[in-house]
Amino acid sequence: MTSKDGYQWTETQGLLQGVPSIGLIHPPSNTTGENTIYDVIIIGAGYAALTAARDATTSGLRTIILEARDRIGGRSWSSNIGGYPFEMGGTWVSWGQAHVWREISRYDMRKELEISQDYSHGVNHLSLVTATGEKINLSHDDEDRVTISALKKFTNVDGEFGKKIMPFPNDEAHNLEAASFDRLTVADRLAQISTELSPQECSALKGWLLLCGGATLDVMSFYEFLHWWALCGHTYEGCIEYLIKYKFRGGQSSFAIKIWDEAISTKRLSYILNCPIAEVQDSGSMVTVTSVEGRQFRGSRVISTIPLNVLNTVKFDPPLSSEKMEAANIGHLNQCVKVHAEISNKDLRSWSSINPSSKLIYAFGDGTTPAGNTHVVAFGANGVHLDTEKNINETKQILKELTDMDIKRLVFHNWSEDPYAKGAWFFPGKEFITTYLDALRERQGNIFFANSDWAVGWRSFIDGAIEEGTRAGRDVTRDLLLARSHL
Repeated sequence: MTSKDGYQWTETQGLLQGVPSIGLIHPPSNTTGENTIYDVIIIGAGYAALTAARDATTSGLRTIILEARDRIGGRSWSSNIGGYPFEMGGTWVSWGQAHVWREISRYDMRKELEISQDYSHGVNHLSLVTATGEKINLSHDDEDRVTISALKKFTNVDGEFGKKIMPFPNDEAHNLEAASFDRLTVADRLAQISTELSPQECSALKGWLLLCGGATLDVMSFYEFLHWWALCGHTYEGCIEYLIKYKFRGGQSSFAIKIWDEAISTKRLSYILNCPIAEVQDSGSMVTVTSVEGRQFRGSRVISTIPLNVLNTVKFDPPLSSEKMEAANIGHLNQCVKVHAEISNKDLRSWSSINPSSKLIYAFGDGTTPAGNTHVVAFGANGVHLDTEKNINETKQILKELTDMDIKRLVFHNWSEDPYAKGAWFFPGKEFITTYLDALRERQGNIFFANSDWAVGWRSFIDGAIEEGTRAGRDVTRDLLLARSHL
């Protein structure tokens, strides 16, 4: 079945909007929902929503999911084309991420993982472009050496590569001195160490930072990168292991559907897809959620999993707290573009590229399709943003400028133009986290807020979404049980 989301291009068919996905839900609704008072209404169907729905329904709560899209997964979903999953958003997982690994174990998917990189054959090098435009091919061992050196210089704010400043990444305030680093942008920190970096180190580091933040170096939070670094054990090796190595053989949607199926199996989950929300009204005794089309749904509690960058598109009555609304109006920065290219060049399976001045700053071989072609994934940031669907020829040219390749297919999702995301994974500007994180996590009356964008651990990752969904499901269940015990 084909979702309305995403795009694909081939020479024979041209550009097509909509790609097949096992995350597409059919039928799109199992209820009218308007004559029922639910225990909990969940807005959204990403990992936070799915986890909360599963936990609520298995705890006995009558639950409804209202989702704007025709599929589940939110900003993490896969398109299955020709028997191969192209990851349109969030991709990588690890046993070092406790919440996601709990779910992988729950659904016995431990043997469903594979490694993105394969250096067993082919060109086996990184194409690195420096600030002067010099293009250098480095072995992957040399790539690691250069990147490790650069990252150590970048993160060594305390003589121990960030270990003193942020020893417990799930408790960022453990060392109160850490907050001072939220006054720095990534560019500020780069300026502090500029004389220590070689041209190769500077280029490799900028490529990494732009890949993480999807914005521009002059606005990205240095503190948030320190948080990522701490989560990865304060090492480059940890970054590779946790951020960009292990993925599902069947794609993210094969994981999301497991959580969905368990919730459905309880027979306590109603759902309506293609149902964007316009308003959430909390009267104190009841919450009414109104769709854009004017349909109304009533429940005792609401879990909103609306992403930060679109939170201000929904009306809340009473209004959101001033801090929450201010955070929503600021939003996060990440406008990353992610493009998949299926190419005939088998030797590029072991190739990678970093070019901080390109519209596709970071690329690497990510798999082999059933047709025997190489799958390359490429990422761009906001400084020189690429709207792929508006100029396919430009996109192909940019890819070929990275290295010569024979492109058979392009697959992508423009998250910047997505009305239900308005950006990719969360990455903030300076002083955002230390100012707004607590406010974003607070409940408001009968409304609970859960999203990876304000997780305390793997913020912006799938693990963070599951963390947040677990928190919301637990809190709502406890809240309702307590309320009923007083009746």
